[in-house]
Amino acid sequence: MDGYHYTRAQLSAMTDPETAHARRGAAFTFDSASLLSLITLLCAPLTPSTPTYYAPSFDHAIKDPVPDDIAIPPTSRILVFEGNYLSLGKGEWKEITEMMDELWFVEVDEERAGARLVPRHVKAGIVRDEEEGWRRVKENDLVNGREIVEGRVEVTEVVVSKEDEGWKPK
Repeated sequence: MDGYHYTRAQLSAMTDPETAHARRGAAFTFDSASLLSLITLLCAPLTPSTPTYYAPSFDHAIKDPVPDDIAIPPTSRILVFEGNYLSLGKGEWKEITEMMDELWFVEVDEERAGARLVPRHVKAGIVRDEEEGWRRVKENDLVNGREIVEGRVEVTEVVVSKEDEGWKPK
């Protein structure tokens, strides 16, 4: 779903660009209408003329989406979408949830989520250091997470995320 982030230029063109950039990752900073459009196409019955559709990816080096970067050929029978808002029960997100055959939700406590996000934000260059990373987590990521949890539709499966030393790289 990262490919559906609005570009930095689109965020800058919003009514409150400072907030839009600071809150990048919030539901309103995603192009949910374009995602809904793609999923609608993918849910249509297959015909001999069904084309290959394309989804955007996200380039962390340029910090923006890359249009039409992921091919979805008509031979694809199982598609897995991953993203925070795919179970959010409002607006276009709710329409998207209704088109899914199954919805799985990965549940993680806030402290663990923050501990995972901070180093990821530092590594991606979103923040300079851990202190700034924790500020971003508290002011943006956890706010977004609470919105999702509080507005979540009924899901097929809840997977509880936990630390498992057996899965650590050696």
